[in-house]
Amino acid sequence: MQIKLVEIGNFRKLKAVRIGLSPDTTTFVGANNSGKTSAMVAMRYFLVERERAKFSLNDFTLSHWPSIDVMGKEWEDAKSENSELPPPEWNPVLPFLDVWLHADKTEAHLVQKLIPTLDWDGGHLGVRFRLQPRDAAQLQKDYLLARDEARKIEDADAGSTAAVDGDKLLLWPRSLTEFVQRRFAALFTVNSYILDPAKLVDPEYGEAKPQALAEDSPEIGSEPFKGLIRIDEISAQRGFGQTEGKNDADDEHRPATGSMTTRRMSEQLRRYWNKHLDPFENPDPADIDALRAIEQAQRAFDDRLRTGFSAALQEVEGLGYPGVTDPRLRISTRLKPVDGLNHEAAVQYIIPMVDGESAVHLNLPEDSNGLGYQNLISMIFRLMSFRDAWMRVGKVGSSTVDHTEAFIPPLHLVLIEEPEAHLHTQVQQVFIRQAYKVLRKHSALGNSETHRTQLIVSTHSSHIAHECDFDQLRYFRRLPAVQKAVPTSCVVDLGTVFGPDADTKRFVTRYIKVTHCDLFFADAAVFVEGPAERILVPFFVRHHPELTCLHESYITWLEIGGSHAHRLRKLVDHLGLTTLIITDLDSKNAANKSVPPARGAGLKTRNATLMSWCPEKDDLDVLLDLKPDDKIKYDPRQRFSVRAAYQVPLEIEFKGKKSEALCNTLEDALVMQNLNLFAANEGTGLWGKLKAAVDSSEDVAELSAAIFNALKDGGKAEFALNLLDLKDPKALQPPLYILEGLRWLAEQVKLRQRDVDISPNGVLQHTQATAA
Repeated sequence: MQIKLVEIGNFRKLKAVRIGLSPDTTTFVGANNSGKTSAMVAMRYFLVERERAKFSLNDFTLSHWPSIDVMGKEWEDAKSENSELPPPEWNPVLPFLDVWLHADKTEAHLVQKLIPTLDWDGGHLGVRFRLQPRDAAQLQKDYLLARDEARKIEDADAGSTAAVDGDKLLLWPRSLTEFVQRRFAALFTVNSYILDPAKLVDPEYGEAKPQALAEDSPEIGSEPFKGLIRIDEISAQRGFGQTEGKNDADDEHRPATGSMTTRRMSEQLRRYWNKHLDPFENPDPADIDALRAIEQAQRAFDDRLRTGFSAALQEVEGLGYPGVTDPRLRISTRLKPVDGLNHEAAVQYIIPMVDGESAVHLNLPEDSNGLGYQNLISMIFRLMSFRDAWMRVGKVGSSTVDHTEAFIPPLHLVLIEEPEAHLHTQVQQVFIRQAYKVLRKHSALGNSETHRTQLIVSTHSSHIAHECDFDQLRYFRRLPAVQKAVPTSCVVDLGTVFGPDADTKRFVTRYIKVTHCDLFFADAAVFVEGPAERILVPFFVRHHPELTCLHESYITWLEIGGSHAHRLRKLVDHLGLTTLIITDLDSKNAANKSVPPARGAGLKTRNATLMSWCPEKDDLDVLLDLKPDDKIKYDPRQRFSVRAAYQVPLEIEFKGKKSEALCNTLEDALVMQNLNLFAANEGTGLWGKLKAAVDSSEDVAELSAAIFNALKDGGKAEFALNLLDLKDPKALQPPLYILEGLRWLAEQVKLRQRDVDISPNGVLQHTQATAA
């Protein structure tokens, strides 16, 4: 048995998303404000903290607020007209979480209360947790009553002499959302329902299609997974270094769920002792020596207390108490080993100090250690505690409980939010590699199919994403607002991006592994041709004011080359990531030989990206004459754009003659754009060769041929580094094709930051005034 997927609807930015879960570890990745935290909060609220969750109207997707107010206005209009009140229609806007399990027929006895029909023969089983009104009809009455009371006072104020023209008094509640917001906890609750596996359908372009719940669907209680799934959580707010922590004693012995609140290591040790090691709890032969030692210590302490307090008690007796009939005082102790953990130095770190030939160990309390180590040790210890509580290790397994608590649930779900806090990169990678192993390190687990563990991690760390298999990554993508709606998100299962194309999947996954996984957290991406572009394009961004927006945004720079960039197309399409491809024209003749570009010579491009992705042209004359808008590919369904930037014709003046310069690579485009700079500065290596070409050539055609020959010997990376050494960085002008591409990308990023949709030419389609 395992959880195959969850669907979240109408919850914050997650209007309708499906998240497939891996059998072991699932990792949520995505840019800031893409919905990862919303997904973790939804699972926490609906699965872990149903009774304690602080749901509010803010958890409803914002695009539903106007329809809620329209519903309230319809109630008011019907009442004012003495018409029959329309029934409340809350279903389309209510937040919910659908959990879909997959169970075999042999496990029917475990899931019998979740089976929808008598002919179920194994497969999917679905449960919906929905936030809904406790009594929709009563909510309607209460709202209308509150509106009537407010309107009476407003009307009275409007007729008073103190009223100012146009300054009408507006009292609470002015709308249904305002009424609900103030009284939310009393008005709403979470209920659960059985879903129909036959109505489970696949998402379309990342948008889930959750089934509609019938009005007469029976509720199945508040704990449908009790005895079936144990759920534990480590939240992002762990409060390391704090002395005080939230008192969470109420979840001390909860069999099904447990959450991680602010807690010191010593407090975790104390709780672990109480659950698994306390000798006073169902003692066994191994506890005899400890119990005997505690009893002896208690007697010795009692004797010392009686001796020490004897004089004081005698003095009290001298005051007439106790009398003949009064009970006498006796001082006795009760020693508990766990009390030894209730102090600041319960957990210490040993610091060795060498004094001559001897070593001395010095001790520091736990809050004197770095936050990174506190975080790592605490999380690992919590995972061990979750595992042992699930498997009922030690005293918790032999304590007196009813049969439902004694039964070990077959499924353990663990949620970890942003484990990277305070951890340096290597430790982040170690943690994500070891976390699942820790959760399975028990003699009854290992490769067991009867007891499964599923770990869900949300992260902003590219280093954690780097350590995860591609099939484990779930990408949260921001969707811009359209049609006067608010921005939302969708979720992409990266394991399904390439379908049956195993070669492309292998190349992309390996490439991402050997570079970095920043692509999954970026606002936009720039693919560049080679090391020279990788060095110089960010340099141009830093030193040109019109590109400041890019310097302040999360941009991923990937050196991929024109011959391989197109292999990332499927990944970019699924990520919906605005992408600029800076590549080379790479002209060739009919013999497939690289030649300088020329018009009317029947030349083609060798660049696979230009041929097969964007703009999907191979004729050199066509590519040279394409307008900037024709180099953009816009996907209306995914609502994002990709643009190619390659060398464009330049009108330059060289040796007193105005001519058109056709460039083939970054280097010759740099020379043509900066002729005066190269003519005035000396250099070595490729720089020297290019300067010699400028000095010796008589016209642009001769210069192009000389540059083409100079570039055959390489040295491009060294050339780019020499350009970085210029005293005035602004003296180096970006080639026009790069500048045009970066300007386009800057405009795209500005629009994306406002979460709005854009047309193929980059023109704003819809102005979004409401923030998500």
